[in-house]
Amino acid sequence: MARRPGTPRLLRELNDRAALELLIGEGPLTRAQIGDRTGLSKVTASQLLGRLEERGLVEVVGEQAGGRGPNAALYAVVPSAAFVAGIEVGPDAVIAGIADITGAERSRATVALDDGADPVQSVHAAVAKACRTAKVPVTGLRAFVIGTPGVVDPRTGDVRFAFDLPAWHEGVLDALRRDLGRPVIIENDVNLVAVAEREHGAARGVADFALVWIDRGLGLAVMMGDRLHRGVSGGAGEIGYLPVPGAALPEGVTESVTYGQPALAGGFGSLVGADAVAALAAEHGLTGKSALEAVADAAALDEGPAAAFLDALATRLALGVAAVNIVLDLGLVVVTGALGAAGGTPLSRRIEQAAARISPTRPRVVPGRITRTPVLQGALHTAVTHAREEVFSTTTD
Repeated sequence: MARRPGTPRLLRELNDRAALELLIGEGPLTRAQIGDRTGLSKVTASQLLGRLEERGLVEVVGEQAGGRGPNAALYAVVPSAAFVAGIEVGPDAVIAGIADITGAERSRATVALDDGADPVQSVHAAVAKACRTAKVPVTGLRAFVIGTPGVVDPRTGDVRFAFDLPAWHEGVLDALRRDLGRPVIIENDVNLVAVAEREHGAARGVADFALVWIDRGLGLAVMMGDRLHRGVSGGAGEIGYLPVPGAALPEGVTESVTYGQPALAGGFGSLVGADAVAALAAEHGLTGKSALEAVADAAALDEGPAAAFLDALATRLALGVAAVNIVLDLGLVVVTGALGAAGGTPLSRRIEQAAARISPTRPRVVPGRITRTPVLQGALHTAVTHAREEVFSTTTD
């Protein structure tokens, strides 16, 4: 790989970027504080702030009272330096959020997704609605990140397969880019949940972990070295297909009674899908309840038949968790999604204990903390990261 020489322009670019990231993480700061934290001299820090002010990236937002002499100006990143959109696509709706370059969410909008709805029109409608609330033109957005169920081809970035989104297929990515006129990234929804949990949730600051998503579908995200592992074809994480004891091989498709959508007829997913969980709850006397209600009620009570049901469910879930732990030994597994969140700590604790019985090492299993639109939060964070990369890498002449 060719290396860029250490020219004055490159050094200015590195200093500018370091200061911008510092201001986002710790600001507002004075010139002296920026110099102290970056190791720059007062003169260099002043020149840096002058450049960034001229480009509309930083501004004075107040003063810090000191001892003798005039108060020091406080600098912060200009939030409107860039705007992005994060989009969550589900079987029933498209949710779009708008965030500024600091990561602050400005608005959110939801558009119903009917059967056979055109993906491009649905995404555009949701983004336009959110932009109107945020008073930001669609043309003013720097990046779009879309979270969707299914397999995303890492080579092309296009959707290869999604059980409950038949209108999303190869070619959608190019159509979205033409329509929106800006960079568009499509990412698997569970991967984006892992991003949200790493940045703000149960895996904050953890470079290596797995996330098990138990919701309408079953999914897995793997983060290694602070990077998502997608696999050669994008199929990494399709843990529902995992052959496990007690389930038929994943060779067919059935229909989920709970959600009225296609579902695997075998494999790990058939043991812990909503229909199977509801049936397991009924076996333990929790009759007349949906899977979500049964798990939430059992976790709240956590005794008697409810505790026995959680034990049995955890034993099933531990088959998948132990398999991931045996192969990858990541140390931390986050359990989330509607069913995972409903089980909370009582379920996660049991999964950890059950996995330890059949695994050579004991992974730490914890419930996720991002329970409100985690896919959207992961999409917004990813979009902001891309926008900062673009803006912060072009700050010098």
